[in-house]
Amino acid sequence: MFTRALIHEDKRMAGMLEFDGRQYLDGESSDPKLLGLMEGSPPPADRRIRFQDDRFLDFPQIRWTLSHMRELCPTTNVWRGPGGAPDLGPIDPTTAAAIDAVRFEDAAGRIRTFGTSHHDLYTDGIVILHRGRRVYERYFGALQPHIPHACFSITKSYVATIAATLIHEGVLDDAQLVSHYVPEMAPTAYGDATLRDVLDMQIGVAYSEEYTDPRAEVWNYARAGGLRSRPPDYSGPGNFYESLLTLRKEGEHGQAFTYKTVNTEVLSWVMTRVTGSRLEILLSDRIWSRIGCEQDAYLTVDSIGVAMAGGGMSASLRDMARFGELMRCEGAAQGRQLLPAAVIADIRHGSDPAKFTMAGYEQLAGYSYRNMWWVSHDPLGAFEGRGIHGQRLYIAPAAEVVVARFSSHPIASSAANDTITMPAFAAVSRLLNAQL
Repeated sequence: MFTRALIHEDKRMAGMLEFDGRQYLDGESSDPKLLGLMEGSPPPADRRIRFQDDRFLDFPQIRWTLSHMRELCPTTNVWRGPGGAPDLGPIDPTTAAAIDAVRFEDAAGRIRTFGTSHHDLYTDGIVILHRGRRVYERYFGALQPHIPHACFSITKSYVATIAATLIHEGVLDDAQLVSHYVPEMAPTAYGDATLRDVLDMQIGVAYSEEYTDPRAEVWNYARAGGLRSRPPDYSGPGNFYESLLTLRKEGEHGQAFTYKTVNTEVLSWVMTRVTGSRLEILLSDRIWSRIGCEQDAYLTVDSIGVAMAGGGMSASLRDMARFGELMRCEGAAQGRQLLPAAVIADIRHGSDPAKFTMAGYEQLAGYSYRNMWWVSHDPLGAFEGRGIHGQRLYIAPAAEVVVARFSSHPIASSAANDTITMPAFAAVSRLLNAQL
């Protein structure tokens, strides 16, 4: 999930950062272990994090939550398959130290170093691959190498990559209407939308993704899907499908990029209806069991077992980096072509930047959006999976670099961390491209 840019200015005090006029504990001071969140037998009442309290995504609780989603919401496994995981290689301390020392200028003109920026970004973990080998890895707070962390909207990039593969294989047709595949959607906003409109987020639908607005439709979607608790008087949809059937048209399709998480749920319904396979099975069969993952991933599910395609996946950091490497290598891994190279080439080519510009993402000038990937069109050829609260899968083919990062930033919008994240990742990519 990703919302429209929140203009922010961060200001440092001892142990505190300011975003949009509010003070937050900084990344070091909000370490969930330091705060004692969910520690003890039992945890003290003021340190407990429970689904029914509907505060588990509040700050600082979120610093524990995103590494423990399975303990709060119903989930289903994405199986890693049999066999061991190929080693990503040892980390050279000299190289890791050089990466930590990389200096860059953030969007506000402040000079930072890569290693000291992690706490400002509320980083839970970060892995960097160069030419497929691990050169950097750090963990903070509640996260450990074997623990799955919420990916949020990076889930969309997994799902849409499979959809694009099904289109390449002729199983789906991106020029066909959504209602052709799911007739129940005919009376909704999607009745006259093509699958391509959905994949590139060019849908006219009355739906707000403004996370600072408690009345935004995104929260109705979350409650329908079981990601947020429901008040006692709740009378809304009981699952994702019921929620999708309530969506009404607003504007025209295919005219401009407009980011709506519900588009991915529609896409997933089409995929599962046509293939007869649940999303967790598609993800396992097509990606997770084939790229040498260390851990099972998992997806949150609604009351009828439908997986949350728009942001419900949790995965280990190394395994997300492996997916990034698959994309960097044009669909090849371990000597096999697992995804069609043409699918990855189409993603990297991007969509129409003019349609993207209309959405007003000032920090993403020159970008486009294709098959639910954010495409930079910069000299590094970078494209990204992005998720709220700082999740990022960054792929820079020209530098042969993949960066996988999990965070638990207090602000949902990526605009709150892009000012540091984007120049930091580009600077590290340039270093690795030039020196190694």
